[in-house]
Amino acid sequence: MDYAARRQALVAQLRTAQDVGERVAEAMLAVPRHLFVPGVEPEAAYRDEPIVTKRDAGGLPISSSSQPAIMATMLGQLGVEPGHRVLEIGAGTGYNAALLAHLVGPDGRVVALDLDEDTVEQARRHLDAAGVRGVEVLCRDGAGGHPGLAPYDRLIATVGVWDLAPAWLAQLAPGGRLVVPLDLRGVQVSAALERDGERWVSRSVAPCGFMRMRGSMTGTETVVVVRRDPELMLMLPEPREAGDVAAALDAAPTEITVAREEPAPPFTVGMGVALWLALHEPRWCVVNGDLGAGPALTPAVVQPDGIAVLAAHGSLVARGHGAGGARLAAELAAHIRAWDEAGRPDATGLRIEARPHAPAATTPATPPDPAATTPATPPDPAATTPAAPPDPAATTTAVPSGAVVIEKRHTTLVVGFG
Repeated sequence: MDYAARRQALVAQLRTAQDVGERVAEAMLAVPRHLFVPGVEPEAAYRDEPIVTKRDAGGLPISSSSQPAIMATMLGQLGVEPGHRVLEIGAGTGYNAALLAHLVGPDGRVVALDLDEDTVEQARRHLDAAGVRGVEVLCRDGAGGHPGLAPYDRLIATVGVWDLAPAWLAQLAPGGRLVVPLDLRGVQVSAALERDGERWVSRSVAPCGFMRMRGSMTGTETVVVVRRDPELMLMLPEPREAGDVAAALDAAPTEITVAREEPAPPFTVGMGVALWLALHEPRWCVVNGDLGAGPALTPAVVQPDGIAVLAAHGSLVARGHGAGGARLAAELAAHIRAWDEAGRPDATGLRIEARPHAPAATTPATPPDPAATTPATPPDPAATTPAAPPDPAATTTAVPSGAVVIEKRHTTLVVGFG
């Protein structure tokens, strides 16, 4: 079988559909993907599709070889140069680490981290089989990075991250860049971030979808299984009561047509609406499964008394189900209309600013001097002054008009279009 011809066909397909830089294209032409997915037919290895390689006890995928299109996008965002040191969070099959090794060349270094020992061993075997050098694959929680080889010129995560780990920011060299599938209230975007003073500011943003990071950086996302056959799941940005969604979906729908659908793939429309809802609607969620409504990942608004989903078949329609379905359909329709009137913005128009939280001060306690101990004096009630309320101007002036603030464990994200 002519594997080189298959790589050429895949790269040609990618370059027709999107901007793929010359160096990234060369790496994808040079690295044989089929050696990193040995249990897969060669034809499948060179399709522009993700390949699931591991599932958890419940059958949910937890490791894969990512879709080549998003790999090319993220490598382009990363901007790897010869001689760079690169840290990868999530080893997967080792294929992305091999592409990175090609990009950094013989004078560079790549370190890939993964939580699971079997995944690490698999990646090492694949890299050896492909003859790739200059890559170290380690088994550990990626949240801590790998200080032994820091500082890094570039950092990339190939798992969905809920927040930016402090270790990642600390281990990047001056002028360094990280590219991560960053969670924005349940929607992931591939964000390329660089330091600007005390902030990290996006250079580019692209839509994406990755399996979520596990370990100490696990986020708040929750998956609710609505039914098993055919499989239908509800993906919530955080744990909350959703009600009996299966019963609601069995009820006759209320439909509100909002606008004609532009000539665009349903996935693109769905991602645009999902991002708008994530930034403007706290009750939003994603329905994963076939509703006969358009994209398999369907943006929706859910409450215990019903659910409303986006239906995209020629027109953009809000379809409500359950006792509260009509009300929720009207509310979803208003969001779709606002997104449409705003010019249908998508992830590429986002600006993201990450503001790391100040580390908690830790001052060692000084043991008391017994000789200096005096009885405590009770406070004088007349001398107590109530605490001053926070100054609203201090928290709003630094946030651009129209931007949304998302609080995380380690950072505050300021997100807006334009």
